[in-house]
Amino acid sequence: MAETYPIDDDDISVEEIEIRLLLEAIYQMYGYDFRSYSRASMRRRIMHRLSMSGFDSIMEMTDKLLRERPFFVTLLNDLTVNVTEMYRDPDFYRAFREEVVPVLKTFPFIKIWHAGCSTGEEIYSMAILLEEEGLYDRAMIYATDIDKNVLASAKKGIYSIEAVKQYGDNYRRAGGRHSLSDYFTARYDSVIMEQRLKRNIVFADHDLATDQVFGEMHVIMCRNVLIYFDRPLQERVIRLFSDSLDMGGHLCLGTKESLRFSGQEETFDVINKSLRIFRKRQFQHHA
Repeated sequence: MAETYPIDDDDISVEEIEIRLLLEAIYQMYGYDFRSYSRASMRRRIMHRLSMSGFDSIMEMTDKLLRERPFFVTLLNDLTVNVTEMYRDPDFYRAFREEVVPVLKTFPFIKIWHAGCSTGEEIYSMAILLEEEGLYDRAMIYATDIDKNVLASAKKGIYSIEAVKQYGDNYRRAGGRHSLSDYFTARYDSVIMEQRLKRNIVFADHDLATDQVFGEMHVIMCRNVLIYFDRPLQERVIRLFSDSLDMGGHLCLGTKESLRFSGQEETFDVINKSLRIFRKRQFQHHA
């Protein structure tokens, strides 16, 4: 179980105590553990909801979330980060196609875990890439997130037509082989991803802060999630990923994330330094 923030401040503020109590209340009441997320990030989102809700104090907000689940759901949407798009960082997907796919083609069956999948755009990006590389039929994608609401959106695979226009440019820059429109059906002002892309995707809720190892994966994608965690939680999650990967499996992080100070640097080889693609070593060397 994650520990609460250590109380080592000489002059801790009332606001800081209230934030800690709010996060503890969320954990005790609803089971979501934000206690080891970046303090600055949590404070910013909590204060935003405080200003939007018209409460006089964080304690008032804590009381309401304990008594009214709908308000907690509103706050949960503030605390979980759902910034994503299809083929986000196109250079990453191009590198994945060139540097990871050839390894995946050597396996009879492929398991990919997308941790922190949000509303699903990057899951469908991977599904399309795998289909274009002739790998989708032997792949299983496990899409997980802490937020059941975004998981429901991801499973539907419905996105605004305006957003998809931008995604098409990302797709081309990522080395897409066809047209992105081949993979969805337009409906009024929205698009829905083709059903064939969903058949090998399993959606499940999973909390990186508290849940355990997730299978033996060939690839783990967790891009732009760790930046919202404090250092101890980052270390925990990277250990979890290492334990969840097969020998020779690939770990893909966001461009602002790294294995430095995680205690796992010796476990991985760097495949692409700038795009944060790592491969778990086949054999571990022990002193």
